[in-house]
Amino acid sequence: MNKQLSPGTVVLVGGGPGDADLLTVAGMRAVRQADVILYDRLAPQDALAEARPDAELVPVGKWPRGEYTPQEEINRLLVEHARAGRRVVRLKGGDNTVFGRGGEEAQACVAAGVPVEFVPGVTSAVAAPQLAGIPVTHRSLSQGFTVVSGHVPPGDARSQLDWGALARTRTTLVILMGVKYLPEITATLRDAGLDPTTPAAIVMAACMPGSQTLRGTVSSIADIAGQQGVTPPAITVIGDVAALDLTDADLAGLDA
Repeated sequence: MNKQLSPGTVVLVGGGPGDADLLTVAGMRAVRQADVILYDRLAPQDALAEARPDAELVPVGKWPRGEYTPQEEINRLLVEHARAGRRVVRLKGGDNTVFGRGGEEAQACVAAGVPVEFVPGVTSAVAAPQLAGIPVTHRSLSQGFTVVSGHVPPGDARSQLDWGALARTRTTLVILMGVKYLPEITATLRDAGLDPTTPAAIVMAACMPGSQTLRGTVSSIADIAGQQGVTPPAITVIGDVAALDLTDADLAGLDA
């Protein structure tokens, strides 16, 4: 992106998953230059302290199955402020285009003739497991990973995923937005042939306050999540790597 944010431009900034320390240099620069910042509940809100004193901060949060700002309203605000000649930043947690609405927001800006730029963020799909000590790949355990959205269950008319094929890939599965339908997802994977003893883990809230990591197997993880009252944001990792716990202490021992 340009180092100097131009008036009348929208910049879609992907933040770290709730931690301002994971915001990129370009992302923080955009925050500091913005006239208006639209931010959601998962954005690295500590970064807002870096905004100009005269910047307008607009919360546009979306709570699962609760209060939310409609996407159409967010799009309208982005366009309205940019057309008024303001430097507009849309600050999100994670990356705008990894199951975020950044693509839709960019389309709305383009359709309105508003210049729009992306500042990629640290995707929660990789960062959240790593912060919990879980690598999504490991040369001897997993040679790849597949990121999918679990916001609709297997068999739903809206689902575009072949869960049976995913069960056979032998890659690590990283499931975003899958808390509500985790029982259906894990049952489908088992029915499709995934070993029921395959390790699984849930990382809740990543580096945010209240972060928690729960471990089990593909057969038990949904029950564990229910018993522990897991709520979004949470990421589920299914695969052999989910049994690893590469904490700082473990890594220090490996270095010794």
